[in-house]
Amino acid sequence: MKQILVLGQTNAGKTLFTINFAIYLGASDISLTFQDSHRGSYTRTLELEAAKQLLVSDTPHYTRVVQSAVLELPWGKGIKKFEIVDTAGLMDGIHQDPQIRRAMSQTLAVVRQADIILHILDAAKIGKNNILKTIGEVDFQVAQFGQLKPGYVILANKIDLPEAMEGIEKIKAEFPGHQILEISALHTLGFKKVKEFVKRHL
Repeated sequence: MKQILVLGQTNAGKTLFTINFAIYLGASDISLTFQDSHRGSYTRTLELEAAKQLLVSDTPHYTRVVQSAVLELPWGKGIKKFEIVDTAGLMDGIHQDPQIRRAMSQTLAVVRQADIILHILDAAKIGKNNILKTIGEVDFQVAQFGQLKPGYVILANKIDLPEAMEGIEKIKAEFPGHQILEISALHTLGFKKVKEFVKRHL
């Protein structure tokens, strides 16, 4: 089964994208497998709205473990299953919290094995702030590695916010030659193009 990795900085919208993408593909609930360094691997099945309430937050580093789910995509007369992996937020430097350090280590460990990488950037935050404060060295490293994979794409998120348009221009300038899809994880804008991209690379 092929694997899709959703990654980016903390609060970029990774978990909300993952859950709303599952809704967009027609799922009514989601069985998430959590890779916890203390508890080991365990699975919980949640209704999608309940998953949003439980797992989505504006608090930085709210996602502290790698969590994955198997989703289905219509494929001819049948379906094709794939694993989507939601990761802890990346950041430059070393975080003081050991649990967050472990979570980022988990994230980096699964990057190499992923078939598709959806690299989410907060276009609204980038639009209203200095590039150096909003796009980290880790983002450039991910993009550099991603160029080696045909299944790599940048998702410029939060296009429902007015600052995002300027942010998208900055992203295009900083990542020339990369495919960039404009989305709103909150309102599922641009999800059709994401689905088409995923389908081409599964």
